[in-house]
Amino acid sequence: MAEWEDGFWSSKDGLRLHYRDYPAKAGSTRPPIICLPGLTRNARDFAPLADRLAGDWRLIVVELRGRGDSERAKDPLSYVPVTYLEDVTALIAEAGLDRFVLFGTSLGGILSMLISATMSGRVAGLLLNDIGPAIDPAGLVRIRGYVGRGGSYPTWLHAARSLAEVHAVAYPDYTLDDWLGMAKRLYRLTPAGRIVADYDSAIAEPFKVPGNESAGDLWPLAEALKPIPALLVRGGLSDIVSADTADRMQAELPLLERVDLPRIGHAPTLFEPECEAAIDRLLARVGRAG
Repeated sequence: MAEWEDGFWSSKDGLRLHYRDYPAKAGSTRPPIICLPGLTRNARDFAPLADRLAGDWRLIVVELRGRGDSERAKDPLSYVPVTYLEDVTALIAEAGLDRFVLFGTSLGGILSMLISATMSGRVAGLLLNDIGPAIDPAGLVRIRGYVGRGGSYPTWLHAARSLAEVHAVAYPDYTLDDWLGMAKRLYRLTPAGRIVADYDSAIAEPFKVPGNESAGDLWPLAEALKPIPALLVRGGLSDIVSADTADRMQAELPLLERVDLPRIGHAPTLFEPECEAAIDRLLARVGRAG
């Protein structure tokens, strides 16, 4: 496993937020990669990616408020994209990052698009993992059905089987080992010896207000994304990014490469072989542009 340092920063409303900082080799001039996880995910979601890239690249893997080692919000209605955007923007400013690459999964990809549009010229590359400017309503209905549901498990095997019951449609070829790996990325062991989801269940509160769960129509941001070397990773079974949305992204973003993964839904892990090869191509383009 690649080594990292724990980093912390403060949000506008006073929360102590956490990130993992995987260093690059001394003397590297490459822009850092900021990794932004999905709705119920944490820094462990990017650990396999960091194991492969750290050293050659610096990776800053963010844990959004209410996830992992980041503090839980006092106001559950702050669990919305506009607040997450404020939080990540504060980190970028505090860390003094002038230029950077963005890797975003799902919600993290929404934030990546917003950052790209609001920090013109500072984004050196962009990876959007199963997310686009429009979200299929069917996917939001599915997410609303499981996010924030409480529960704890006595063993990792029980947690893995629970994940399989909810997400089998997205990963029809997963084995028990795959589900155990996912469980250990998404869950944590409590001091009482129970296994629970590693996020504040209150992140579900905004989903009770239609429109709060996403940032709305992001197609107006497409113009700002055009100059950025980009990669769209789309699950072939995705209920978040439709084929029509992916087609339109390709048509409107001239520097976008698209990779569709058959028999995978929302969201790919980014350590599928096809993903790893596409990520290497994206970072090669970033290097040439830099």
